[in-house]
Amino acid sequence: MEKITETTPKSSDAAILPSTAVAPPKARREPTPTTIHGHTLEDDYRWMRDKGSPEVLQYLEGENAYTAGIMKPTEELQAKLYAEMLSHIKETDESVPFRDRGWYYYTRTVEGSQYAIHCRRKAVGEDYDDAQPEQVILNVNELAEGQAFMSVGGMSVSPDGEKLAYSTDNTGFRQYTLHIRNLVTGSDYPDTAERVGSLVWAEDSRTLFYTTEDEVTKRQDKLFRHSLNESSGDDALVYEERDERFNLGVGKTRDGKYLMMEAGSHTTNECSYLAADTPGGVFLVIAPRLDEQEYYVDHRNGLFYIRVNDTGKNFRVVTVPVDGGGRESWREFLPEDKESPLEDFDVFGRFCVLSKREQGLTSLSVCLFNPDSTVQAPQKIHFPEPTYTAMGHINREFDTAKFRYSYQSLVSPASVYEYDIQSGASKLLKEQEIPGGFDRANYASERLWITASDGVRVPVSLVYRRDRFQKNGTNALYIYGYGSYGYPLPVGFSPARLCLLDRGLVLAYAHIRGGGDLGDTWHDAGKMMVKRNTFTDFIATTEALVAQGYGAKGRVAIEGGSAGGLLMGAVVNERPDLFRVVLSHVPFVDVMNTMLDASLPLTVAEYEEWGNPNEPEAFEYMRSYSPYDNLKAGDYPAMLVKTSLNDSQVMYWEPAKYVAKLRTLKKNDAPLLLHINMDAGHGGASGRYDYLKEIAFDYAFLLRELNAEK
Repeated sequence: MEKITETTPKSSDAAILPSTAVAPPKARREPTPTTIHGHTLEDDYRWMRDKGSPEVLQYLEGENAYTAGIMKPTEELQAKLYAEMLSHIKETDESVPFRDRGWYYYTRTVEGSQYAIHCRRKAVGEDYDDAQPEQVILNVNELAEGQAFMSVGGMSVSPDGEKLAYSTDNTGFRQYTLHIRNLVTGSDYPDTAERVGSLVWAEDSRTLFYTTEDEVTKRQDKLFRHSLNESSGDDALVYEERDERFNLGVGKTRDGKYLMMEAGSHTTNECSYLAADTPGGVFLVIAPRLDEQEYYVDHRNGLFYIRVNDTGKNFRVVTVPVDGGGRESWREFLPEDKESPLEDFDVFGRFCVLSKREQGLTSLSVCLFNPDSTVQAPQKIHFPEPTYTAMGHINREFDTAKFRYSYQSLVSPASVYEYDIQSGASKLLKEQEIPGGFDRANYASERLWITASDGVRVPVSLVYRRDRFQKNGTNALYIYGYGSYGYPLPVGFSPARLCLLDRGLVLAYAHIRGGGDLGDTWHDAGKMMVKRNTFTDFIATTEALVAQGYGAKGRVAIEGGSAGGLLMGAVVNERPDLFRVVLSHVPFVDVMNTMLDASLPLTVAEYEEWGNPNEPEAFEYMRSYSPYDNLKAGDYPAMLVKTSLNDSQVMYWEPAKYVAKLRTLKKNDAPLLLHINMDAGHGGASGRYDYLKEIAFDYAFLLRELNAEK
């Protein structure tokens, strides 16, 4: 049983949380071994998987009580942090309206309300007119009344503007219910369906296509066609995807002419199309799926424009006439750039937009179409800062001379710009207002390249407050990492983060292998049988930042969530001496037991990310880094591990088992806390104020451990 004292670990001069009378619950040990490939996996806590068991719920509540007791001395600090964060948020605000089929749509928030309000105004003339009457199409605050959790999934307005299809989840398990609202009367139709995913209207505004998930594995595997005012029990099953690696999605081309169905795995996909004005027709495959080949489709003037990786990992663009044949009929439109991966390709009536990765940063270029559908030389949009995130914003209009994009950085608040394709000028439409005395001149950002243990250069983005930073190894250092699924780690602005910067912390974001920051090759270099590169990159980043004076040895905090929680567990097992405090959110730490259970959500599909442990070689490699299976007796950093009871992506029992096992092995007095949100899912609290309080809780733990409360 763990005892918390005021003793400071030898590796740090930081003050740990003070002693208290509370003690952690002691988890019952019930050995449940699994033998495979001649090796036995020991698991004393598999009984925690029984979500309906009173014993399990009592244990989780006991962990919450223990965490609350340990964190009680920080309540004043939590309240102070929350107030600071709130002071930097404009609570009553409105998004930039976007035009779509004769309406301008936007969301707004109201001070004191947890959720967004979705609204629209009639489009009169060329520009947005806020004198037009506002229509509230969906007030999420009303949906959330009486609910501990509320999330809106898909939203789709019918082409005639009179119906809204939307889906809601009130548990956090990402199990969505379909609703259809009459936007003329404001009431919902009786039409409904369960476990829905993507949804899109046909052009008749009476036919809705939607996908549903398998009840056990939560894989989107069926596409249905629904007619308004009919029972969902009568909905036609359009397609069923039987390959367990693949999920289904449905959407529409930007010009509104074709519905697109996509079946996709982590490495392969297949697209099918149907004319949007003939919803009773049959979806036709554009090109049959080929292993390790991905392609993405849009339409313009009788041609499909296809971004595809058939000649290399960086993607090229080809065209093919609608109904014009398979891959043998593809004609190259834009060749593959061997240096810069083509991350996205947007097609409009008069121009197209190329989104590339250049040295790990996004570049946006606009190409005007010639009358013969060839393109002119690209016009590149330039960004001024050393590290940033830029991407296309909401661009629903196909026939337009404007392109909207968003931009933000570690020191510049989120902004929306409108680019004029004729003048080449960008116009600022809105920058997020940051009240509370924020001055971006007080902060600086940098981008470094760190050499990993195998000589590969890894980009890192940093931000700090100028007057609180000295590059002499005295500042507390916070490092965030993810490094999985080919997901590029965004470097955006966070009002909540200011409370850390103002207390002198240097914040670093490690763009490690396994992510998509440098394209698919970067992802491939940190998955499957080279997954350990993700962890060694993070360790090398930490060591280099400390060595270069960006942070003090013994005052390093790290954070990651989900697959980033796997990262936290792996690097702590490898180098517990390197870190002072760890924030681990919904961590994927029980790699072996999860990936050996094909009945769990995500498992089979993720064989292409982690490997299939039913294969001996993959089993040995995955076991070599699985955090739960590699815990051992010794000293560990202070750790706050967080999960949610209704998490559908990483089940609550993974972090619960991990903490229970670690309590039996940890030798020092650094705090080990587990907090379970009993009313939420993978993303934590759904309300914006509740979520902010969760961040204040995390930061209070982190700052106290780093002795950086002031």
